Amino acid sequence: MTELTGRIVIVPDVCGGRPTIRGTRITAQTILEFLAAGDSIEDVLDGYPTLSREDVLACLDYASKLAGHRFTVVKSA
Repeated sequence: MTELTGRIVIVPDVCGGRPTIRGTRITAQTILEFLAAGDSIEDVLDGYPTLSREDVLACLDYASKLAGHRFTVVKSA
Protein backbone atom coordinates (compact mmCIF):
# COMPACT_ATOMS: atom_id res chain seq x y z
CA MET A 1 0.00 0.00 0.00
CA THR A 2 1.19 3.48 -0.85
CA GLU A 3 -0.09 6.36 1.25
CA LEU A 4 -0.50 9.59 -0.72
CA THR A 5 -2.04 11.62 2.08
CA GLY A 6 -3.26 10.64 5.51
CA ARG A 7 -6.48 9.39 3.93
CA ILE A 8 -5.77 8.69 0.25
CA VAL A 9 -3.98 5.42 -0.53
CA ILE A 10 -3.08 3.22 -3.46
CA VAL A 11 -3.54 -0.50 -2.93
CA PRO A 12 -2.54 -2.41 -6.07
CA ASP A 13 -5.41 -4.92 -5.87
CA VAL A 14 -8.15 -2.41 -4.96
CA CYS A 15 -9.90 -0.51 -7.76
CA GLY A 16 -7.15 -1.34 -10.20
CA GLY A 17 -4.56 0.50 -8.12
CA ARG A 18 -6.34 3.85 -8.43
CA PRO A 19 -6.17 6.21 -5.42
CA THR A 20 -8.95 5.45 -2.94
CA ILE A 21 -10.06 6.72 0.42
CA ARG A 22 -8.39 4.56 3.08
CA GLY A 23 -10.51 1.57 4.09
CA THR A 24 -12.98 1.98 1.21
CA ARG A 25 -13.34 1.18 -2.46
CA ILE A 26 -14.32 4.79 -3.19
CA THR A 27 -11.86 6.46 -5.53
CA ALA A 28 -10.65 9.99 -5.07
CA GLN A 29 -11.64 10.55 -8.70
CA THR A 30 -15.27 9.66 -7.93
CA ILE A 31 -15.46 12.23 -5.15
CA LEU A 32 -13.72 14.89 -7.25
CA GLU A 33 -16.12 14.28 -10.14
CA PHE A 34 -19.12 14.85 -7.87
CA LEU A 35 -17.61 18.09 -6.57
CA ALA A 36 -16.71 19.21 -10.11
CA ALA A 37 -20.31 18.57 -11.18
CA GLY A 38 -21.48 21.03 -8.55
CA ASP A 39 -22.37 18.75 -5.68
CA SER A 40 -21.58 20.14 -2.25
CA ILE A 41 -19.52 18.32 0.34
CA GLU A 42 -22.78 17.67 2.18
CA ASP A 43 -24.26 16.10 -0.98
CA VAL A 44 -21.26 13.78 -1.25
CA LEU A 45 -21.54 12.83 2.42
CA ASP A 46 -25.25 12.09 1.97
CA GLY A 47 -24.41 9.79 -0.95
CA TYR A 48 -21.49 8.14 0.84
CA PRO A 49 -22.39 8.05 4.55
CA THR A 50 -19.25 6.06 5.43
CA LEU A 51 -17.10 9.07 4.47
CA SER A 52 -16.23 12.02 6.65
CA ARG A 53 -15.80 15.65 5.71
CA GLU A 54 -12.06 15.14 6.22
CA ASP A 55 -12.09 12.36 3.60
CA VAL A 56 -13.64 14.69 1.02
CA LEU A 57 -11.20 17.46 1.89
CA ALA A 58 -8.34 14.96 1.52
CA CYS A 59 -9.51 14.34 -2.06
CA LEU A 60 -9.31 18.07 -2.74
CA ASP A 61 -5.85 18.21 -1.17
CA TYR A 62 -4.76 15.25 -3.30
CA ALA A 63 -6.01 16.98 -6.48
CA SER A 64 -4.25 20.18 -5.50
CA LYS A 65 -0.97 18.33 -5.05
CA LEU A 66 -1.36 16.66 -8.45
CA ALA A 67 -2.05 20.00 -10.12
CA GLY A 68 1.15 21.35 -8.62
CA HIS A 69 3.32 18.96 -10.65
CA ARG A 70 4.98 20.04 -13.86
CA PHE A 71 3.71 18.41 -17.01
CA THR A 72 5.16 18.30 -20.50
CA VAL A 73 2.87 18.24 -23.51
CA VAL A 74 4.15 15.99 -26.26
CA LYS A 75 2.51 15.98 -29.69
CA SER A 76 1.62 12.52 -30.87
CA ALA A 77 2.25 11.42 -34.43
